[in-house]
Amino acid sequence: MRLDITGRQVEITPAIRQLITRSLAKIERILDHRALSGTVVLTKEKYRHISELIIHARGDHILSGIGEGNTWPLSMRKAAAKIESQSQKLKSKLSAGRHRQNRPGRRTAVAPAAVTETTAPPSRVVRGRYPVKPMSVEDAAMRLDSGSDTFVVFRNEESESVSILYRRKDGNLGLIEPD
Repeated sequence: MRLDITGRQVEITPAIRQLITRSLAKIERILDHRALSGTVVLTKEKYRHISELIIHARGDHILSGIGEGNTWPLSMRKAAAKIESQSQKLKSKLSAGRHRQNRPGRRTAVAPAAVTETTAPPSRVVRGRYPVKPMSVEDAAMRLDSGSDTFVVFRNEESESVSILYRRKDGNLGLIEPD
């Protein structure tokens, strides 16, 4: 893991560098070498010693922790403890995701549908604007066949209402009109 150490109002001595590497060794072990880089910022304000740790892990994961104390070991321990808990949580998420995947060559037992219930993640609403042009149903069908659109929203010339023409899974076209 690449490590950047910055001292604000602090001179980085070999003892402080060793303290930092010892604190980060456990985090590296927990993450199984998924940690790519780390940034340590040490700040001293009067009697306060502030340690800020930021770890960049694979998969755009950023772990950060700030520790404050009256000595460097105390502030580093507090910051490292915060990052350790974050890394444990990240590791459990990553390993749980790995075990959920169906791997080729392995058979998974299929439970009856009545026994298990699956919960789908909540759907997101993606808003967009779509021009509503006046046209006939035949014109909308020609536009749907000629383009890569999956639906056409149009103002029906016959009924003066907004209608939707879409391609069904069976290959036919479906028309949605208001009552």
